[in-house]
Amino acid sequence: MIKRFIAYYRPHKLLFGADMAASLLISLLGMVYPVMTNRLLNDFIPNRAYRSIIIAGTCVLVLYFIRMLLRYFVQYQGHMIGTYMQAQMRRELFDHLERLPFSFFDDNETGAIMSRMTSDLFEVSELAHHGPENILTCSVMILLSFGYLCTINVWLTLIIFACVPLLMIVSIHLRRKMRDAFRERRKSNAVINAALESSITGVRVTKAYTNAGRELEKFEVGNQMYIDACASSYSAMGKFHSSTSFITDVFNVIILIAGGLFLYNGSINFGEYSTFIVSVNLFIAPVQTLIQFMEQWQNGATGFRRFNEIMDVPEEEDAPGAEDIGEVRGEVELRDVSFSYEKDGERDVLNHVSLKIDKGSKTALVGPSGGGKTTICHLIPNFYRLDENSGSILIDGRDIRSITMNSLRKSIGIVQQDVFLFGGTIRDNIAYGSLEASDEQIVEAAKKANLHDFVMSLPNGYDTEIGERGIKLSGGQKQRVSIARVFLKNPAILILDEATSALDNTTEVLIQQALDELCKGRTTLVVAHRLSTIRNADSIAVVTEGKITEFGTHDQLMAKGGVYRELYELQFRNM
Repeated sequence: MIKRFIAYYRPHKLLFGADMAASLLISLLGMVYPVMTNRLLNDFIPNRAYRSIIIAGTCVLVLYFIRMLLRYFVQYQGHMIGTYMQAQMRRELFDHLERLPFSFFDDNETGAIMSRMTSDLFEVSELAHHGPENILTCSVMILLSFGYLCTINVWLTLIIFACVPLLMIVSIHLRRKMRDAFRERRKSNAVINAALESSITGVRVTKAYTNAGRELEKFEVGNQMYIDACASSYSAMGKFHSSTSFITDVFNVIILIAGGLFLYNGSINFGEYSTFIVSVNLFIAPVQTLIQFMEQWQNGATGFRRFNEIMDVPEEEDAPGAEDIGEVRGEVELRDVSFSYEKDGERDVLNHVSLKIDKGSKTALVGPSGGGKTTICHLIPNFYRLDENSGSILIDGRDIRSITMNSLRKSIGIVQQDVFLFGGTIRDNIAYGSLEASDEQIVEAAKKANLHDFVMSLPNGYDTEIGERGIKLSGGQKQRVSIARVFLKNPAILILDEATSALDNTTEVLIQQALDELCKGRTTLVVAHRLSTIRNADSIAVVTEGKITEFGTHDQLMAKGGVYRELYELQFRNM
């Protein structure tokens, strides 16, 4: 893990080198005061060298001014190094997330992912700045101060140094408990973020059902988990700091007793004893800094470990030798397809499904909820990958596993019941279908989707902001934006997954007109809840419990008197 972390310093090695050099100079300049104190007590003052005292004080002041400038550089540029590294990690994490399979997002909540990208990476950036600086400067200061204290009195220095192993043993022992506690706190923080994201996204449903109390209860579960994790981590931190601080306090007691005995026996004079007391902080301070740094190390290391957990999830990859699909005619075929969302494959959502959709034809999938209709729609664009022994899906006679996913998905347009629109303008969301589209092409797509007249009635037209997830638009308006987006994409294959089931009758007529226009000349697969919308489909497949139990035209299936007729009559018995 350390090797992976160090790699992020490479693009900033010059700035990092300057930061380390400045930090080292700050530490070296910190040696000036005790050294000068030694000269004053043992030379200048006894010899009444007043001129030298003034010169020495002036030199110290100048050096301290230089140290002030160096500290500004370290604080500013050092933190910028951490920020650059944080931005790089965040960029890599975002890019990686965009390439992960659907199954990853099925198993991980949005809020938990966001916490890794924000709070976790902030702690990593703090470690990136302070970690090398503390390790370098403190190590140098400990060595230099040890050497300098030895010049004052070797035995007194060795007595102080003998306490360091005890300090390290206690620190290592308590650090392990602190590491585990901080890891649990990170997990609980992710739970809070996930609950918060879910509640804010669904706040309108909460208000509609007056269930704010229930949401607070759900939030409080994660909140209490965070409190418990914090209690554990702060307890571990308290034990760590109190124990290590006690040992460093013992240093001062040893200096007081041992130094007093040395002074009493004449092994050290009063000037040397006074200088040692002033100078010993040069040794104790960096030791304390390293001890305190353990907390930051645990925060940053835990954050970086959680960052790597996601970065190590395998991305979607094309099969070896996969090729661009080229121009698509639009013939789709499922051959003996079986599929399960579970990794162990114990429960098949699809069970040996075979279906052929001819070029330019319209095929509908109907049946009870949970039968596997939407799963078929997800498998055709290769959102979920079939195992080698689970059948195959072919486009124009080619197995989709031999086609690059990018070119496959470019040839398929999807309109779903639950429309997702991005924050921004109507123009931005339509243009998502083809980022290179001109304004004229965007307007033409909107006209085909029966959207243009509505857009032109708005004060800002196509530049109207639609809010988060298109909240400022009605369901039908959002659906027409999504249809315009597909018109702009102009795919050879079209998948309509219950695109009109959540609309009122008047809006459905407008949407259905747009969809009929969209279907022209394209191979279309329709998942339909309202059977009236698919009566004229070229073929209808009834999907029940993961199998196609009936197949034919509307008239053929009605004449057969099976599941389809039962569904149809049930839907229209009150009409």
